[in-house]
Amino acid sequence: MRINTTRTAGLLAVLALFTVGTVTGCGNETASGRHGTQVRGTDPTPDPQDRARRVADAWDGSRAAESWAEGYYPMEETVQLPAGAFRNDADKRAYGAQNFVLRGELPTTSRKDGRVKWESGGSLTLPLMGSREAFEAIAGGGGDGPHLTVTGAELGSMPLVTSRGPATVPAWLFTLEGYDMPLKRVALSPSELPQPPIGPAGEVPTDKLAPLGGLAEVAGDGRSVTVVATHGACDEGPAVDVLETDGSVVLSGSVVGTKDGPCTAVLLSKEMTVQLDRPVGDRVLLDAFTGRPVPQE
Repeated sequence: MRINTTRTAGLLAVLALFTVGTVTGCGNETASGRHGTQVRGTDPTPDPQDRARRVADAWDGSRAAESWAEGYYPMEETVQLPAGAFRNDADKRAYGAQNFVLRGELPTTSRKDGRVKWESGGSLTLPLMGSREAFEAIAGGGGDGPHLTVTGAELGSMPLVTSRGPATVPAWLFTLEGYDMPLKRVALSPSELPQPPIGPAGEVPTDKLAPLGGLAEVAGDGRSVTVVATHGACDEGPAVDVLETDGSVVLSGSVVGTKDGPCTAVLLSKEMTVQLDRPVGDRVLLDAFTGRPVPQE
């Protein structure tokens, strides 16, 4: 099933593995797990549909799938903004740049573990992230310009969509100057990813298959997913196909309208929404190129 582009996510920084300037033969560019490098993978399957089926077959019923089903993997942003955020464009820019200032003490806790509780039943205990670590996860900017001020924090919880459905997870609730409601940040790290049962695709033109940039969103009803797909400056944009099985949803990225000849080596990204025949549920979302779960952006 071919789907349409939604909104443009904007220009990404040119990756270090791209040569600044121009490249030739844009229509013949190859993809790898590191965007544009010509490193051969372990699966030489050239046909995109066959590759997607091979990825699905490798995962369905595998030990990796069992580990995924038992773990905790967020399927949406692990930061929840205060209601009504933002007050102004300056605050919005500050958040985007991760410019935070701490004016106050962050609490410590004697708790070493936190528990994920799923709406469908079951729970999982994982190491609890401290308030300082959680703060540093959201405050990585530290540059000039507008900033948001954190005046305190307390340990609470927040709802979160995960690979096993909706859950309630521990979260640090940061008090922001000028806001009545806190900014929430999940206080747990995801489970370790299982070893994939299939290697990445081999050298293949990007108009056939390309790696995805990451997972942007899963719809509330689970019937669509939005992923970040990349493309170049000399093509018509990315496309994403989907193969659904009982145990997985395999997404195949590619580039359409590629052209031969010189092309500026810039990398663009677009968010692509894929409609599914049925809700994602506890099925694993897989990137056909890498053979791995699509990472949370």
